[in-house]
Amino acid sequence: MSGIVEGKVIIVTGAGRGLGASMAQDLAENGALVVVGDVNKDGANEVAAAIRDAGGQALSVGVDVSDRAAVKSMIAETVKAFGRLDVLFNNAGISQTCPFMEVTEEDFNRIVKINTLGVLIGTQEAAKQFIAQGNGGKVINTASIAGKQGWPDYAHYCVSKFGVVSLTQSAARSLASHKITVNCFAPGVVATELWKALDDDARRYGVTKNPDDLINSFTQNILLGRAALPDDLVGVTRFLASDAASYITGQTIMVDGGMVLI
Repeated sequence: MSGIVEGKVIIVTGAGRGLGASMAQDLAENGALVVVGDVNKDGANEVAAAIRDAGGQALSVGVDVSDRAAVKSMIAETVKAFGRLDVLFNNAGISQTCPFMEVTEEDFNRIVKINTLGVLIGTQEAAKQFIAQGNGGKVINTASIAGKQGWPDYAHYCVSKFGVVSLTQSAARSLASHKITVNCFAPGVVATELWKALDDDARRYGVTKNPDDLINSFTQNILLGRAALPDDLVGVTRFLASDAASYITGQTIMVDGGMVLI
């Protein structure tokens, strides 16, 4: 296996399914040593096993990204297995379709805890490891079109992803002197299990009536005319993890087919 990330030790959180799994598989196919982190350890095990079966190198770790002790343990396991850490993808996240007036404190705190606090904790703990190694490193966060524009049925999710963009910028400024770069990419509509759950939420709250109404309505606003597949994003994530992106920091790269133009 060869590629622009060959030999790099890379953690991808939320990699037990969906986009994260595709990212981890692509990185491994291009020669990275990948740690598949997910709160669903069975899912992480399956993805890591598939990578190994295809000839790649992968370790699976169960991790709740909002639990600092669990994140520290994940990084320690990575270093024990592979000797160092080069890149962390803070990809784990959750969402919910919920009309603005129906969002509860519990809804809000649950999403922000994973999507935003999880990014803070992951970035801090990865940075500690990078600083100890003395050679810099990369943090790459999964933002969203919801980090650039508010949507009426995703207020709490939008808050969480605006926070990811903000944390990316703050961390980039804070960590640059240690040769640590921090960037994020912003997907739009990606046809994964997450959107199926959002579709169920939308019908339960009466936002939509029929299956797939939600994704079809969002897809109408995509300039390229279709929802993304995970393969549409992995070229960007692979690039951000590579040395070719080493002079980029504090940036959000939109990978949304032209939904949000900034």
